[in-house]
Amino acid sequence: MLAYIVRRILLIIPTLFGIMLVNFIIVQAAPGGPIEQVIAQIKGQTVEATARVGGTGPGELSNQAPTGPGGAGQSAAASKYRGARGIDPQFIAELEKQYGFDKPPVERFFIMIRNYLKFDFGESFFRGRPVIDLVLEKLPVSISLGLWTTLLIYLISIPLGIAKAVRDGTAFDIWTSVVVIIGYAIPGFLFAILLVVLFAGGTFLDWFPLRGLTSADWGEMSWPDRILDYFWHITLPITALVTGGFAGLTMLTKNSFLAEINKQYVFTARAKGLSERRVLYGHVFRNAMLIVIAGFPSAFISILFTGSLLIEVIFSLDGLGLLGFESALGRDYPVMFGTLYIYTLLGLVLNLVSDLTYIAIDPRIDFATREV
Repeated sequence: MLAYIVRRILLIIPTLFGIMLVNFIIVQAAPGGPIEQVIAQIKGQTVEATARVGGTGPGELSNQAPTGPGGAGQSAAASKYRGARGIDPQFIAELEKQYGFDKPPVERFFIMIRNYLKFDFGESFFRGRPVIDLVLEKLPVSISLGLWTTLLIYLISIPLGIAKAVRDGTAFDIWTSVVVIIGYAIPGFLFAILLVVLFAGGTFLDWFPLRGLTSADWGEMSWPDRILDYFWHITLPITALVTGGFAGLTMLTKNSFLAEINKQYVFTARAKGLSERRVLYGHVFRNAMLIVIAGFPSAFISILFTGSLLIEVIFSLDGLGLLGFESALGRDYPVMFGTLYIYTLLGLVLNLVSDLTYIAIDPRIDFATREV
């Protein structure tokens, strides 16, 4: 088993390298990079002042960027960057040096990987802060959403799936299947909008807040009031995420139990006179829950990093999903690649944890006897 774990850890390295390389190539080929973003701000094509070069804002940059008569240097800059016509080519060269684009792409990639191996993710182009600080600042929001959503989905789906398997074909199974189908069919973000309209000051009731994880005066509250305020704020976002995510796990649990209930060892246990509860939870449960429980780490990472983007936008929750989305739109490369590196590394590690969870649930499984 130790040899298998070592092989899997070693396999993480080329996998992580390949993912970063493919994404680096795609991003470099996409138009509208950081320099184009600054040029657009200089020319007044954007309103929000977010660019930073050498600690100055875009308004100050425009004062430093004299326009020349339009020589060969300007033609080269204009051909290289969209919207650069009329801007001093020396200023473009300074921007390239500031953002690291004065080096060839291959050199930039290996510099980035070398720094990432030391967990040095650099500073955001447009936020003026280290990437790791931004991630740590947004992480509590995403962890709150991901942890509570994953726990509630499992607490709802497993008992419901078991009940549906035991009562397969009954009225209970049919009506709960209708609920599951509706939950599967309605996207989480659409249900979130419905909750806002109904309960967050939309058209009907104004019972829940629509912004943030806590109130503005949260620091002045007593601890019981803080806890209540926290759960008051996350009720609607968590409800929207759970409604959009419990259906698949419920059906997986039901089908796993049905597959085990019809096996020979179950009939043998019943023939020995064991109670139905003993058969169900003493024999069937461990085998049926193998695939369900072992998938918990990957399910958590999926909800944490990909499932809550639109929910964060709708409920004004400043988490990792919103950070990544805004960074992709603004071509903030250090934040984009830094978060991608962190997400990918966590995902690969949690895949290994999932395999080890299989072994913890059923010791008969031995991954060491197979090839990685």
